[in-house]
Amino acid sequence: MARVMTKTQLDHFKSKVRRYFDPLIQEQELLVKQYRAQATEKIVGKLAKKMGADKILNEFRKAEAQLKKVQDKARTFFKKKAQQNGERQKDFSSYRFDRQEKLELSDCEDQLKDWARELVDREIRRRPEGLKLKQLEDVKTKAIDQVMESGTPEELIRQLDATTKKIGIAWVVDTSKIKQIASQ
Repeated sequence: MARVMTKTQLDHFKSKVRRYFDPLIQEQELLVKQYRAQATEKIVGKLAKKMGADKILNEFRKAEAQLKKVQDKARTFFKKKAQQNGERQKDFSSYRFDRQEKLELSDCEDQLKDWARELVDREIRRRPEGLKLKQLEDVKTKAIDQVMESGTPEELIRQLDATTKKIGIAWVVDTSKIKQIASQ
């Protein structure tokens, strides 16, 4: 009669699957993130131009530059007035302008970046990096399914070894070729 695996054994196998797959998946995710950041940066300008948002953004930049000049002028003015009136610098530096209700250039640029990121994500799924990431995630899911659906540890080890060999991981490690560590 085949013996049934305990919860501890199942947890062990799931942990081992994660231990093997998570580093590979994280490495592939880093490659995908790198490509995503580069591609998003390239696409934002093109997307803005295609949508006609580039003209609005340029106007916004000019307006913000003008606003910055006025803010700097105001800061200088109020600093001088505070010094003339003998107010302490500490009290004055806590003063700030309320900007909560204003739409800013960065809001528009962030929205464009979000849209560009969506376009890049669709493209990434078709690139080798995205396909490899998807393959690793699928094999990991299959391995966890095998852990949960297997009847015996021996059967599970055979299934996991066959599954992980497809991506270059040896589930069953041959320890006979490892040299023994001499005790001193």
